[in-house]
Amino acid sequence: MKVIILAGGYGTRLGSITEEMPKPMVRIGDKPIIWHIMKIYSNYGYKDFIIALGYKQEMLKEYFYKYDVGSDDYTINLGSKKIDKLKEHNEKDWNVSLIDTGLHTLKGGRIKRLEKYLDADDIHMLTYGDGVADIDIKKLVKFHKSHGKMVTITGVRPPSRFGELLEKKGKLISFKEKPQTSFGFISGGFIVFNKKLLEYLTEDENCDLEYGVFEKLAKKGQIMVYKHTGKWECVDTDRDLKHLNKIWNEGKAFWKNSK
Repeated sequence: MKVIILAGGYGTRLGSITEEMPKPMVRIGDKPIIWHIMKIYSNYGYKDFIIALGYKQEMLKEYFYKYDVGSDDYTINLGSKKIDKLKEHNEKDWNVSLIDTGLHTLKGGRIKRLEKYLDADDIHMLTYGDGVADIDIKKLVKFHKSHGKMVTITGVRPPSRFGELLEKKGKLISFKEKPQTSFGFISGGFIVFNKKLLEYLTEDENCDLEYGVFEKLAKKGQIMVYKHTGKWECVDTDRDLKHLNKIWNEGKAFWKNSK
């Protein structure tokens, strides 16, 4: 079962940050957010990744190509170039395919262009390169297999953008973050799909996913929603990035070791 990560978009709402790098490369702590997403899947045994590239793809390719150099501690003899590893990273069993799917291609076109890289398994997974959650991937896959439909979308509750004022007779009692349960569900990525979905997609760069294809499949009753009532957040703005870094640095990262 492969995990496709859509990592080719511009991420324009992050402003000057994504002028320098693609959104999946923005850092939470000392690692890019795409690494955090991959860790969520690998914690549940899913370690075969296909990354759909586009904007500034060379940065993602270079990051994974030089992963050992950036992640290991070692002693190197500058004459012979002999390297003695002192500490090795824990991702040696990850398989990462980095595929150029076009600069301007929409999501559906990107997925279709990856078809030849998918193996014979009928079921594969898909997510975006900017969202993290304390989701149980094995329960998600079990749910998908249970209903027999073509696609499962994970529904999440968006985080509060504003604090909530609690008052009584005009006096402020407390100020706190609104709970995520104050909102309805939105799509949070973490999608599971059967390969038959690919029959509804084309390699045309204007082939979208949510608008058009998913709307059609919803009318056919082929999409189910896995309701994730835990935590989910994405990096959409600079404020989001600062917030996720804050909770990471405080040791409160809800997505870390999320089994």
